[in-house]
Amino acid sequence: MHVKVNDNIILVGTAHISKDSVEEVKQVIEEHKPDIVAVELCKRRYESITKKDQWENTPISKLLNSSNAYLLLAQTFLGSIQRKLGKEYGVDPGSEMIAAMDEAKKKGVNVALVDRDITVTLRRAWKRMGFREKFRLAWEFLKALIGYDEEELEEVDLEKLMDQDVISTMMEEFGEIAPSITEVLINERDKYIAKKILEESKKGKVVGVVGAGHLNGIKKYLQKEKIDVDLKELEYVPKKRFSILKTIAYAIPVIFAALMVYIFFFGGWEETLVALGWWFLINGSLSAIGTIIARAHPLTWLTAFVAAPITSLNPAIAAGWVAGYVEAKLRTPVVKDFKELSKIESLRDFWNNKVIRLLMVVALANVGSMIGTFVALPYLIQLGIAV
Repeated sequence: MHVKVNDNIILVGTAHISKDSVEEVKQVIEEHKPDIVAVELCKRRYESITKKDQWENTPISKLLNSSNAYLLLAQTFLGSIQRKLGKEYGVDPGSEMIAAMDEAKKKGVNVALVDRDITVTLRRAWKRMGFREKFRLAWEFLKALIGYDEEELEEVDLEKLMDQDVISTMMEEFGEIAPSITEVLINERDKYIAKKILEESKKGKVVGVVGAGHLNGIKKYLQKEKIDVDLKELEYVPKKRFSILKTIAYAIPVIFAALMVYIFFFGGWEETLVALGWWFLINGSLSAIGTIIARAHPLTWLTAFVAAPITSLNPAIAAGWVAGYVEAKLRTPVVKDFKELSKIESLRDFWNNKVIRLLMVVALANVGSMIGTFVALPYLIQLGIAV
């Protein structure tokens, strides 16, 4: 669908896997003959669509960072859903954006990327979330990834996607899991895109190609006499002065040390060794189970088992980094694995790809270690009370 906001701005709301959207974009550009075609893409998303081989240059070290592991898993998982749906409906994800840019190039029209950098959006969202929301979001994502049901995709209604494209649907689901980030994921982007389109419209007539889920929000802002938005402010990622997660991470070794001293003082060496044994067994086992679920190499299981109880006491190191390093050495992803990330469509593809396996090892080893820490500490406290 498309709407004329004013004589200088026409918006086209698209679904990312619709042939109709591709054709409509071309028709609107042909009909309105704009000076500028503005697309709802940032540079990173533009490159992910146009440069299919970008994964090949990804350093292995980048995959070992736990925050990157979650982000890359989410990106690949979402992309696989779009490719699965796109294959069903005979069109590649993002085709309407490519069509808009190709049509603009053909007619000698300038193209403007008007969305905020996806990493800025996600980092602002992450900063705004509380501890419970972060944990729930990570848990729901991993649960969805492990329980990825291909049959459910066959029930997707393309007409519904025209009202709410895949990206926007994902954003809304994130908002239900973590309500505090709805402003960042949806409302801020509507303001940002509207402001960028308005700025482009000062140079000439603009056709804006945006996800259908953002159409009404962007239109609402563009119909105002003035959009009171500071783009630099929306691009800024605030630094938290106080972080509950960091506080907990630094508090754990202090609590652990205090418990060991208490148990040794009142129970002696034998009780202290028993407590240490339970700490290693609980923490190490749950982290190792995470790597087993990720189908890691047996030596990686052992690494996670040994590393998790130690890394849990050092906020600067994560069990997933250590386990991921060993997995990367034992099963190093090759160029073919990176290339096939852009072709993943099924659960089988996920589990058979060495890059995805490495990401899963990092993520699940960390999750297992975190759960192990929160299970083991109360148990040690009970042991201390019983001494």
